Amino acid sequence: MSEPMSGRAHLIAGGFPPGSMAGHDHDYARLRLLELLAERDIAASVANDFADIERWLPVSRLLITYVAGPYPDAAQCRAIERWLEAGGHWLGLHGTSGGRAERVEGARQRRTVKTEHHALLGSRFLTHPPICKIRVEVSAADHPLTRGLGASFEVEDEPYFIELQDPGSTRVLLSADYGPHATSPAIGTLYASDTSLQPDGRTRVLGYTREVGNGGVTYFALGHCHNPAIRAARTADPADTTAPTFRGAWESDAFMALLRNAIACSIGA
Repeated sequence: MSEPMSGRAHLIAGGFPPGSMAGHDHDYARLRLLELLAERDIAASVANDFADIERWLPVSRLLITYVAGPYPDAAQCRAIERWLEAGGHWLGLHGTSGGRAERVEGARQRRTVKTEHHALLGSRFLTHPPICKIRVEVSAADHPLTRGLGASFEVEDEPYFIELQDPGSTRVLLSADYGPHATSPAIGTLYASDTSLQPDGRTRVLGYTREVGNGGVTYFALGHCHNPAIRAARTADPADTTAPTFRGAWESDAFMALLRNAIACSIGA
């Protein structure tokens, strides 16, 4: 694959099945991301899934994904990997670490099946407790991606449990200790153990970057958002008391700074 074209981005935002909200306000996230690209006059193409990814990668420098369900298959992963090796940059957000989920006998939730795209992205979503306030620790305050954030910041979001796929090649940027009340019945049922926990037994990774050839991947687990229609369609959860319209990290100056920094670093602006 030839070197990625500079100055363009390809944005994928959508749920599965096609057209489904899949628990997220993709329209809101899509518009906010397009606004951030427009701030830098970055032209962008838009899709709802990875079906035509090979068409857009050769003319893009940056791939941004905000998805709940869609994920690249093995052939599409190979295309993305070649593009990354040639200098492309992938900014994955929130549900990008999910993907294909399988039913587990006796459980209401589904288990995320580990596929090629988790290895390429660098993490796999396991589960999350209800939305709560999170104190995010900035592990690499000197990195261009975390410039201006300080030592920590607070957001309200889904406290993701993600499993790093290759810690040795991963530079952790953001982490959090959710505290003893952030538990999930998925651990011990859907998953034998909590592989999202770091060696200290308390913290979990919320953001990282990793090099892939001449390019790289950056992933931030933050970014949940929903609207009243999505909330009404969900099974009632007494532990979740968030408002029908929820923007969470999207209303945080720190999260928006993260996204602006990631776009600037990826495009080379």
